[in-house]
Amino acid sequence: MRRDGALRQLTVDGTVWLWNVRHRHPDCRTVLTLRRAETRHAQLRLVFRDGPGRIVAGYPFGLGDVASTGGDILNLNKPGVVRRFLEEAGARGLLPTAHGIREEDAWPLYDTLAEPAET
Repeated sequence: MRRDGALRQLTVDGTVWLWNVRHRHPDCRTVLTLRRAETRHAQLRLVFRDGPGRIVAGYPFGLGDVASTGGDILNLNKPGVVRRFLEEAGARGLLPTAHGIREEDAWPLYDTLAEPAET
């Protein structure tokens, strides 16, 4: 069984990424943290805050689940979901390139990823 908040590894196009998911209080938020393995101090924190129409971990949802009313439930413990957030963050120019922590509202990325695909 994996420890909560333990770093996990994801390789995308030859780059090794380390990531974890944590739920924090008092303001009830779930945080997905991403960083390249070789740049320990350049982190991206995607923050999902609880609010109207927004759902973060808590009954009946599991730790790492995020959703919106009428939207898909995305499980941040699944590497495929994390990869989608990583790719969307990259497309938006959010990936850190220098020392420091960059914190971003994750809901705009969620909205893009949870949109139904056009047929």
